[in-house]
Amino acid sequence: MLNDKLKNYLHLHLLVFIAGFTAILGELITISAVPLVWYRMFIATIIMVGYILIAKIKIRIPLKSIIKLSFAGIVIALHWITFFESIKVSNISITLAMFSSGAFFASLLEPLIYKRKIIWYEILFGILIIIGVAIITGSEFKYIYGIILGIISAFLSSTFAVLNGKFLEKHTATVISFYEFVSGVLFISIFMIIFGKGFSESFFVLSLSDFGYLFILASVCTAYAFIAAVYVMRFISPYTVVLTYNLEPVYGIVLALILFPENEIMSSSFYIGASIIIGIVMLNGILKNVKFKRKKTLNKLES
Repeated sequence: MLNDKLKNYLHLHLLVFIAGFTAILGELITISAVPLVWYRMFIATIIMVGYILIAKIKIRIPLKSIIKLSFAGIVIALHWITFFESIKVSNISITLAMFSSGAFFASLLEPLIYKRKIIWYEILFGILIIIGVAIITGSEFKYIYGIILGIISAFLSSTFAVLNGKFLEKHTATVISFYEFVSGVLFISIFMIIFGKGFSESFFVLSLSDFGYLFILASVCTAYAFIAAVYVMRFISPYTVVLTYNLEPVYGIVLALILFPENEIMSSSFYIGASIIIGIVMLNGILKNVKFKRKKTLNKLES
């Protein structure tokens, strides 16, 4: 029998694997990025509403909080749109390598949001990540549009993560998710009505495979993953969770190489650049974890 701690660690790695699998689904789904994200958020919202009703969770919050969460919902919608569009114009490997650069953006955003000093090694790591991105761009310039979209997606993801960290001080993950998903759906709906073809008859015509992949994306990779990640954090430190989630691009790239070898095998320079980015992200997480444990030990000694 597995002990509870090991079960939670395995559960965490399953969630990271699911996160990496999201990119695979983005490749498999044939519809374009904007309707893809609309369906993802719409189906996830329905599932979330069902969970709220069954669990009898109170979601009433002040209007000021709703406005803040709605802004974050728009940010996550734009993150997902640029993420999936990057996959469609380049490939999974390029997108996930660029997505890893989000740690650099987080190191710049956190001091602004949480009003803390910038840590010197975060700047050094940021420079090394830029070098990694430059190596990839130089060797895979034909994917420049996907690279740019991937970097934008990483920035939006970091913004969303930093904002959510602040929101979790006042609200539960379920309440946050509900308002963010609803606002994301409304934002994309308005965008499509004004700038796109709106909700034409063809918009609601999906192939059986697309619908199946979208349902997996919305239910397993979105609603379940969001709730389960919060559950796991009750038993595993947030730093360990963040560090483990940095393996997402590794899982995703390995899966892509296995499932789509004809599209995903890249130049040696790409893997050098990607290794620099992912390695720096992992090292950053390790140093933060060491710093956290040291601070915790000092607080115990002082008390």
